[in-house]
Parts: sequence; C-alpha cells; structure tokens
Amino acid sequence: MSISNTLKLGVLAAVISATSFGAAARDFLNVSYDPTRELYEDVNKNFGKYWESRTGQKINFKQSHGGSGKQARAVIDGLDADVVTLALAADIDVLEAKAKLLPADWQKNLPNNSTPYTSTIVFLVRKNNPKGIKDWGDLVKPSIAIITPNPKTSGGARWNYLAAWAWAKHQAGGNDKTAQEFVRKIYKNTKVLDSGARGSTTTFAERGIGDVLLAWENEAHLALREQPGKFEIVTPSLSILAEPPVAIVEKNAAKKGNKYLAQGYLNFLYSPLGQEISARNFYRPRNAKVLTKYSQVFKPLKLVTIDQEFGGWDKVQKTHFENGGVFDQIVKANSAK
Repeated sequence: MSISNTLKLGVLAAVISATSFGAAARDFLNVSYDPTRELYEDVNKNFGKYWESRTGQKINFKQSHGGSGKQARAVIDGLDADVVTLALAADIDVLEAKAKLLPADWQKNLPNNSTPYTSTIVFLVRKNNPKGIKDWGDLVKPSIAIITPNPKTSGGARWNYLAAWAWAKHQAGGNDKTAQEFVRKIYKNTKVLDSGARGSTTTFAERGIGDVLLAWENEAHLALREQPGKFEIVTPSLSILAEPPVAIVEKNAAKKGNKYLAQGYLNFLYSPLGQEISARNFYRPRNAKVLTKYSQVFKPLKLVTIDQEFGGWDKVQKTHFENGGVFDQIVKANSAK
C-alpha cells in the first residue's frame, strides 16, 4: 500500500474517532531523542494544521527530548508516550522486551524499517579548522580534544562509536582488535562525555570546549545556521548510515484513544511535506526527489550499515554497550593508563 493511501486511511479512521469521541483538543506526547527539537516543532506545526483541516480535531502536542537510551528508560518507567522517535532501533526494541508496550515486529509497521529519514556522523570544527582535522585518524593525535556524548545514555554517541570502529576496521590490516584500540584512543582524547547529543553541542559551541565535536549531521548544520562564521563541517572519508526509527507505543496510545492519531502522525513523516520538513531540518529524506533538491546540503560519502558491518543492533548492544561490554572495557583501560 502506498504512503498516500496509508495516510488517507489513517485520516479516515481519525475522522470516525473524532466523530465518536468529540473534537476536543487531544494531548499527544512524542518522546524523542536529543537533537530533534527543531524538527518536531516544525512537524507538529504542520501536521496539526493538516489534521485539524481533515478531522476538525485540535492536538495539544507535547514533546520530551533527551539522550535516546535515557528516553527509552523513561517510557518503560511510565512516561506516557503515544509515539517514540528515537535514535536507534535498540532503544525501541527494549520497550517491547522489558515492558511489552508495542509488538516485537514494530519495524514492519512503516516503510524502510520504520525509518522515515536518515542521518550520519560528521565532525564539527572551529572556523578555519585550526587543528587540520580531515578524517578519523586525525582524532587520535595527542593534541586533539574531542567532545562526544556517552554511549551508555545517548543514541548519537553509539553511532559515533560505531562509525569510528568501522573506519578503523576498513584501514589496511584492520580488524576488531585494531578497531577497539583506535576507539580507546578516541575516548582517551575525549574531554567531556555529556548524556546526550544536544548537551555535547552546547559544550562545544556555547562553552567553547574542545577542538572537534562528533556530531549528528543535522546538529552540525544547526550549529552553522545558529552561529554563522564560527564553525565548519568536516565530512570524513567513511561514516555510518544512521537510521533513527519511529514507532507507536501501542499500549499507551490505545489507552489514551490516540492510536489512529499516532498512526496518522507517523504516516505524515513519509508524506512529501513530511519529507520536505525533514530535509530543511537537515535530516536526509527517503524521498529521492526531495533528496535531490537538497543535494548541496547532503554531501555524498561512503556509508556502512549497522547490519552489514556489525550484524544488527541486538548483537551490537550486547557486545558493545551492555554492562561489561567493549565500551566498559575501553573506559576501564583508559582509567588504568
């Protein structure tokens, strides 16, 4: 079924719902990760107009933002999300595994594994790139001060970590052992580990700490827009295809009578307008026409995928980020040196 037909069905169902239950403004909570504030402010404004024009129903949008892992934990602990728009699939999988808030096959609900937009990891450096940073290998030089969030709490930080690991493995003679040692050096040079991506951006851009920020592509572009003339983006030779997925928290949405609204909201992200909104907020759209329109923003680069390079999020989470995993081993090794 096409996105447009799916969206129409969602609207039709919502018309029935609004007629049955009255058209009073509905509270609707999207629990999202740290750097999507501007994106969903734009989405909510436009979707709210669209939904009211079709159904007569006003929406009282509520947003919650923070490190993706922390946000997932908050939903498990009772934060009443209708939808989650998190940084990676593992943070949504845990909602099923630990609280049965949605089906195990939630990624089949929407196209592209329920990922309406993508991103990647780039470097944000200060104007004129005074440390001459061009690629991942430059980050482990002794004089470089890195800012990146904590992979234990931040989805973006996990993408950063994995992009660095992949680059190291793709070097001559690269393997998991050399990659782990390279990533250890990355964290040895890290000066501040914030809990989320927006906190790291603030540390780098507002507080002036560090030589380079390992950043979501959209965060880097926002920094250029908000503080023109102060920063530059360096696109590395290899990065990772970051796929931040979306899902209905079905148990919550059904309890609140918001399931049709939640489906319509997520469908909207795939619509031509939703894709345009993603692109103008510096997320790479799935729609090929919209992506072509923004080709000057989104530079081509070699991207590895989580499935091909690492065997999927379930394996990655257990191997690298659970207690006692590779990241903990790296922290322990750095503490001893």
